[in-house]
Amino acid sequence: MTRKEALEGTLEYPFAEAPEEGELIEVAPGLLWTRLALPFRLDHVNIYFVEDGDGWAIIDAGIGTSATQEAWEKLAAGPFAESRFTKLIVTHHHPDHIGIAGWLSERFNIPVLTSQTAWLACLNISLSPGALDAKPYRDFYLRHGLDAETTEIVATSGHGYLKLVRPLPPTFRRLIAGDTLKIGSREFAVLSGEGHAPEQIMLWCKEDSLFLAADQVLARITPNIGVWAVDPDGDPLGLFMRSLGALKADVPDDVLVLPGHQLPFYGLHTRIDELVAHHDERCATIAAACASQARSVADLVPILFTRKLDAHQLSFAFSEVHAHVNAMVERGELVWQAGEDGVLRTAAA
Repeated sequence: MTRKEALEGTLEYPFAEAPEEGELIEVAPGLLWTRLALPFRLDHVNIYFVEDGDGWAIIDAGIGTSATQEAWEKLAAGPFAESRFTKLIVTHHHPDHIGIAGWLSERFNIPVLTSQTAWLACLNISLSPGALDAKPYRDFYLRHGLDAETTEIVATSGHGYLKLVRPLPPTFRRLIAGDTLKIGSREFAVLSGEGHAPEQIMLWCKEDSLFLAADQVLARITPNIGVWAVDPDGDPLGLFMRSLGALKADVPDDVLVLPGHQLPFYGLHTRIDELVAHHDERCATIAAACASQARSVADLVPILFTRKLDAHQLSFAFSEVHAHVNAMVERGELVWQAGEDGVLRTAAA
C-alpha cells in the first residue's frame, strides 16, 4: 500500500510531540523545527531552519516582544553557537511571524526575504500602530452592528496584537510566486496564498516532498479568514478557497506539510477538503440564520462562535463572520439591507 492510499481520508503526524522552546527537532535532513511562545490562546508559532551552506536560513521570526528576543538569544548561544544564520524568510505580515524580523535582521546581520505585500503591510503597522483606532474604522464596526462599548474594546484592546511589531530594516528581497529559491542544496518553488494573509509565501521542495505551508493549511484549526476595516468589501474567503484549489492541483498529496502552527503532518489534500467543507458549513449556518430575518455581522457572531470571547478573540471572530457574509453576498446568496438605525444587515437574496 502506498502512503497516499494509507492516508486517504486521514492525517498522519510523524512527530507525536512538538519541541519545547529552545529545543530542536530534525524533521528532515538539514531541516530543523522549534517553537516560540505567543501570549494568546494560540500559544506558539513554528520556526524552521533550513541548512544553507555553512549556516542556516530561518523561516519566520516570532512576535515582537522581549520574551521572543530572549528566546532567540538562547537559541543563538545554545544549539546554534557553532553556526551562523544566513537569511530570514518571512511568510506573511502577521505579527506572530514578522514581529521581531527587524531585530533579527540587525542582530545577526542577515537579509529579510518576503513578499512585497507582507513587507508593505508590516511597514504600515510598524509606522502607524494605532491607525485602526481612527473614527472611519470604528464606524465600520458600528455600521455592522457592534454596540459602542464593544466597538471601543475591539478598536483598542482587540487590535493590541497588531502593535507587537518591531521596525523593519530599510531593505528586503522580494519573493514572488513562480520564483525558485535555492537554500543550500535544495531548490524550493515559491508559492503564494491568499485569504489568511495577502501574498502569503509558501515553499515547496518537490525533490524532497517538503511543503512549508505557513498558515495556509493547518492540521487541527482553520486559519483565520477575515474582513478588516481597511478593506470592508473584500472577499478573502473567496480568495482562500481559490488558493486551496490551486494548492490541491499543484502540490502532491504525499508532501510533509510543515505549517506555521501545530504539528507537521501528511495528508495535504485531505486537510484541504476538510477546510473547504468547514467553510461551506459555516456559510450554510449563516444562510439558515438569515432565512428567517435580516441579521448584522454582529448578530451572527454568537451564532457561529458560541463560547465567551475576549477582545482579541472577538475582533478575529467578527472579521471571520464578515468574510463569510461578504463571500455569500459576492455569490449572490445574501443581500445587504440598510436599517433605519444605520446598521447594515444581510438577508437571503
